Amino acid sequence: MSLSPPSSPTPGGMGRVEFVALMAMLVATVAFSIDAMLPALPRIGAELVPEAVNRAQLVVASFLLGLGAGTFFTGPLSDSFGRKPVILGGAAIYILGALVAMIAPSLGLIVAARILQGLGAAAARIVALAIIRDLYAGREMARLVSFVMMVFTLVPAIAPLAGSGVIAIAGWRAIFGAFILFALLTSLWMTLRLVEPLPKAHRRPFRPAALWGAVKEVLAFRTVRLSIAVQILCFTTLFSSISSIQQIFAETFDRADDFPWWFCMIALIAGTGSFVNASLVVRIGMRRLVSFALLAQVAISAAVLLLFLIGLPPGVDFAVYIAWQTTVFFQAALTLGNLNALAMEPLGHIAGMAASVIAGISTVGSVLLTVPVGLSFDGTPLPLFAGVLVAVAAGCLLMKRLSAIEHFEG
Repeated sequence: MSLSPPSSPTPGGMGRVEFVALMAMLVATVAFSIDAMLPALPRIGAELVPEAVNRAQLVVASFLLGLGAGTFFTGPLSDSFGRKPVILGGAAIYILGALVAMIAPSLGLIVAARILQGLGAAAARIVALAIIRDLYAGREMARLVSFVMMVFTLVPAIAPLAGSGVIAIAGWRAIFGAFILFALLTSLWMTLRLVEPLPKAHRRPFRPAALWGAVKEVLAFRTVRLSIAVQILCFTTLFSSISSIQQIFAETFDRADDFPWWFCMIALIAGTGSFVNASLVVRIGMRRLVSFALLAQVAISAAVLLLFLIGLPPGVDFAVYIAWQTTVFFQAALTLGNLNALAMEPLGHIAGMAASVIAGISTVGSVLLTVPVGLSFDGTPLPLFAGVLVAVAAGCLLMKRLSAIEHFEG
């Protein structure tokens, strides 16, 4: 079996290699917008809120909040107005947010602009996957998504390096210029090369009542509610660690200059989690794999929290933190996709709308939990360890209830 996507033309009018690259770049808008921002957080805090530097983490959380809110609407809007127009509209909103953030004189205005950016980025994140569904089905679709995710995993690894380079050359505000350039290039690429994949004859009117009906139907299933709740907790572990990682490197371990390189290594190692999940989930099952991953994270996080409370020698503490952070990212690869699939199981008849609702609720819910964890940073990783431990322990309990329901219903 070939390890590269075939080069024959897609129904969208371009070769498959080019198609995979374009879809990966659209999906990667989110990762680039978060991870490239991380090296700038200490400078933003020192310049705009020196009395409360922890608040600089809101630059990440606010983007995620906008992303979650936008996720509710972008899928249904693209069903009504077409895929390309919605992506281009989202890109325009994203660019506007970046422009405002670039010149904003206060952290409050940057936070508002980042919410706007998140709203715009939701279009690229959701509609790119809809485009793949439009053009492919079955195993061929799964294969294309796998190649997209393989390309996508490289972006989180190199984004902090790119952000650090931009800061070194032109200052932290220039990162927003990099976001604008990224959005312009991907939009131009899509406009020139991709044929609209959703013909007008196949479009459906946008009805807010239908969206609200989907929300109620999604939440009517107890198994779906539990799956979403666990997904919120797993996203919380991921977003909390991302929000705090730059400060921990800089203030706890005095390794701010090395941060992009360590982040690259962590992301590349944790990226193998998707391949591990793909090889295990068929044999073990989604519920057991999620439960095992969360239970393992409980044990690891409890042990690391205890070690840091007791005290570790300099150098050893950093190595332990790096290993723990890698397990958190790896755990996300073993849980988030499976939890989303579990939530979608009884909702095949409203799959597109349900996907938007589930992604929106899980993202917004996790942001509400992430913010207090990030703001509790006290110069050590202890609040983060404790926050992740509570989240995964609660996730384990909810998975027990989910498994019990499934066993009873089965």
